[in-house]
Amino acid sequence: MSAASLAVPAASTRAQILRVARQLIQTRSYLGFSFQDLADQVGIRKASLYHHFPTKEALGIEVLREASQGFRDWAARPRAADAALDAYFRMYRQALHAGAAVCPAGAMAPGWDCIDEDLRQAVRELRSTQVMWLTGVLGALLHEVTPPVSAGALAGYVFAACQGALLSARMTGRVEDFDEAIAQLKQSIPR
Repeated sequence: MSAASLAVPAASTRAQILRVARQLIQTRSYLGFSFQDLADQVGIRKASLYHHFPTKEALGIEVLREASQGFRDWAARPRAADAALDAYFRMYRQALHAGAAVCPAGAMAPGWDCIDEDLRQAVRELRSTQVMWLTGVLGALLHEVTPPVSAGALAGYVFAACQGALLSARMTGRVEDFDEAIAQLKQSIPR
């Protein structure tokens, strides 16, 4: 068997780079790892990363685009409004690894002034995608609430509270801290 037949296809290498980069972003933050760290974990030369991503910013943008698309795919599943909101909280807990990691968009915030505008825009797009979805779900739940509550404002609050709960649980390493914060959040949502 030749060395060429043992080589990992480029698409697989790219996917592995993105997977490992997302893990590093969620556990170390965007500014907490280098291309060398990433290359070491993927098992390729640092120069090989540039074949797939010309800059760290381009890599970060692609990680966020994949996260946004993953959320859109997840959100497209039909659910009743109550079930959708509960599923959202479970998704945050499980898919974003509450207690062990943070959201890839949230991981960009500590270095906000150090990242370029294109990367900031990718963060805003991920937030916007989730807040728009939450606005629709909460609008369906709140249509008969008196006094009227702004679904959009509440959606921003829910997103922020979920991000904060992830961050708090990451600080302690306890998923229970996420669960407790979400339980309080659920109680604060008028129904």
